Amino acid sequence: MTFRAKIFLTAVAAAALAVVVATTLVSWSVRRSLEQRIEHELGVEARMAAEILSHHDAATEPELDGEADALGRILDARVTFIAPDGRVVGDSDLTPDQLRTVENHANRPEVIQARQQGFGSAQRHSATIGTDMLYVAIPVKNAGMPLLSIVRVALPLTDVDRQLAAVRSLAGTGLLVGLAAAIVLTWIFSAPLARRLRSIDERARRYAQGDLSRSVPDYGQDEIGAVARTLDSLAQDLGARLTGLEADRARMVAILSGMVEGVLVVNEHGRLQLANEAARRLLRIDDAVEGRHYPEIVRQPAVAGQIAAALAGRPTASVELTGLRDPEVTLIARTAPVEVARGRGAVVVLHDITDLRRADRIRRDFVANVSHELRTPLTAIRGYVEALADANPEESRRFLEIVSRHTMRMERLVRDLLRLARLDAGQEVLERVPCAIDGLFAAVETDLATLLAARRLTVERDIAPDATKVSGDPVKLQDALRNLLENATNHAPEGSRILMRARRAGSKVLITVADEGPGIPPNDLTRIFERFYRVDKARTREGKDPGGTGLGLSIVRHLVELHGGRVSAANRPEHGAIFTVELPGDL
Repeated sequence: MTFRAKIFLTAVAAAALAVVVATTLVSWSVRRSLEQRIEHELGVEARMAAEILSHHDAATEPELDGEADALGRILDARVTFIAPDGRVVGDSDLTPDQLRTVENHANRPEVIQARQQGFGSAQRHSATIGTDMLYVAIPVKNAGMPLLSIVRVALPLTDVDRQLAAVRSLAGTGLLVGLAAAIVLTWIFSAPLARRLRSIDERARRYAQGDLSRSVPDYGQDEIGAVARTLDSLAQDLGARLTGLEADRARMVAILSGMVEGVLVVNEHGRLQLANEAARRLLRIDDAVEGRHYPEIVRQPAVAGQIAAALAGRPTASVELTGLRDPEVTLIARTAPVEVARGRGAVVVLHDITDLRRADRIRRDFVANVSHELRTPLTAIRGYVEALADANPEESRRFLEIVSRHTMRMERLVRDLLRLARLDAGQEVLERVPCAIDGLFAAVETDLATLLAARRLTVERDIAPDATKVSGDPVKLQDALRNLLENATNHAPEGSRILMRARRAGSKVLITVADEGPGIPPNDLTRIFERFYRVDKARTREGKDPGGTGLGLSIVRHLVELHGGRVSAANRPEHGAIFTVELPGDL
């Protein structure tokens, strides 16, 4: 039911109720007034009859009945004579035979009241004539009429009912007219109110749908308009606050998305409220995590204990985690409590320190390897220098050759270290020009011709027609390929062959160097390009030290990455190792 219909029905009901109440009150007032007037007139007539009878002499009942009939005709009312014992001895509306059947009237209210107070009146339904009557009784004082004690005059109330029926008829007409007027007026005057309420409703619906744009509707100047303007103002203020909250949330999301640290927010009930992209990546969790309990997301007792302590308000210490969803990842978890209005939440920050731990391990290995690589030739040099004091000329010459070889090894080690430092610092300048791959293969083969001949190794070239050239710095590409070929020479069996191949794969040019040596252990494939990292000596010249610095493959990786490519190592299906350099193929 609409508001307009409710107002309409309320107005109609109010009008109907008012007419009904007014009709009831008017009917009651008119009836009371008429009854009082009739009672007064009957009282006057009854006193007049009593006064007349007080001077008559009628000793028998027939005479009294005749007097009652005469007075009834004169007064145009029902006149009844009652004896001292309550018998009816005369009645203007009854025959003598009927009088004998009338019950005793000694206990009638008007009779008792008349005897006690000198005047009595009553209203009741008359069983004798079958209608409502108004009775007035007056005592008669006449010693000559011992059979007469009370004269009673009565009139039926039918005239009152007829007048009240007329009043009710007029009231009904007024009710119909009032209802018609109420219907018309209510319908007319409720239309503007209904339009205003519809306007307010439409505005509220727009607010509910998120449209908080400002407008200037005409709400009017009454109470409804004041309420509507207040609601409009509140909605505009709410819209401004929501806009601010959205901006703050967007900034927070941008900050959290840009963080490399993982962030988890847990509410006071231990349910996850927010997880940024870094946390999802580190913990490898899906998108549907909000609302779940934190033990379902972070199944790590140490972190669960941190969160529980933070929710309880206790201080927490950082925890280092390893093997969490990934055995290679090392994290540090720090948890802090957050005070909120309804309790206490917690914020967990996850720092990925895998690279730091790896860098620290590489640093320690580097220091240890450099110390070892320098200590070995220095020890040899010092020993042979001391031996020179007691050596003959032939031994001295041999000792000096050994000292020279170790000195050159130290010089090469220092040179490789300096170059790696320049590559790490980005100080190597790259000059890109089209480079013929066959020329690069020939140049590195020429550089290592003495070493290849000493080990009776054969180098085979295989260059695809669509991979004859590559864009890059020829000097740096030659250095990288020379290190790869030297590494293959050091580990290939004597008399074997080394295959240098170039082919195209999509937009890339792949250059491979494969030997027929013992291959690379699977556990060493991921670390083969680290500085000073060496595999088992069983792979090298039947267990002999190849004499390299241990930095060649690391230099290869840096030089290839400087060109925007990458290098990888693998084992050949038959036997031997294969190194693949992947370079951009665009010239």
